[in-house]
Parts: sequence; C-alpha cells; structure tokens
Amino acid sequence: MRIQTRPTLAFIALLGLGAAAQAQVSVTQPWVRATVAQQQATGAFMQLQSPTATRLVGVSTPLTAVAELHEMAMQGDVMRMRHVPVLELPAGKAVELRPGGHHLMLMNLKAQVKEGQTVPLTLTFESPDGKRETVQVQAPVRALTAQAAGGHAGHGAAPAHKH
Repeated sequence: MRIQTRPTLAFIALLGLGAAAQAQVSVTQPWVRATVAQQQATGAFMQLQSPTATRLVGVSTPLTAVAELHEMAMQGDVMRMRHVPVLELPAGKAVELRPGGHHLMLMNLKAQVKEGQTVPLTLTFESPDGKRETVQVQAPVRALTAQAAGGHAGHGAAPAHKH
C-alpha cells in the first residue's frame, strides 16, 4: 500500500506544480520613462504573456501611491488618455504596454525618476475563476526621449494628452 500512496502523492504534487507554472504571467522588456524635475507622472511599459487567459487588474510601486492602467486612443482628431480598470491577456498571446497605447501610469511621483535607476513594480493578475497572482518586476528607467518601436516620445513630459 505504501508503494501506491507515494507515487499517487508524487503525481498529485506534480499536477500542482504544473498548474502553478501554467498560471505564471511572463513579463519581458519592462522599462519606465525618466522624468524632468517637478514632473508628476511617467509611464511604464513592457510585454505581458500568459499561457492561460488572465487579466491585469492592478499595479503598485513604492515610487508613488497612485499607479493605474491607462489607454491612449484617438477620439476624432484628438489623442486621449483614460484609465481602464483591467487589461485582458488572451491565452498564449503577447500584449504590449507601449507609448501611445496601453501603459501603466505612475502619478503623483514622490521624486524625479532618473535614467539608470530601477523601479520596482508589483503587477496583479486575475484568472477567470477569480484567483489572483502577483508578479514582481524591476523596470529600468530609460531616457526621457526613449521610445518603443512605433511609440511616441514625450509621454508624460508635457501636458499634450487630455484625460
């Protein structure tokens, strides 16, 4: 009986490990745009991918008490930025947070964010069954003029966007 119990327990443990690994969201190419003195906000950008359908439901950082998911979109002839409560991550599909699109806004900054620093971010994801997981990210700070491919410079550098 012991022989059957051990393999059964081992099999159950392996199943549990597979489920935990499967739920993990991968975060690649994270970065935060540097700020100028007195600037109150900046953006954080990265690529997210999950092997199963999930959604980004929150972000936090010790850099500021206010961190939100935002989206930029054209409304008529005006580019507008707005807060969005969640970002869907379809199973197996990379979703890019980039300048000019979905991104993380870090607002009411406590201090200037300078090139060469690293910003810790905690991302919270929620599965369709309501289970939450957090992912810790260390995002390097890039120059104020940094752009992602096809992105736009100056995000957060001037009051050019309307909420």
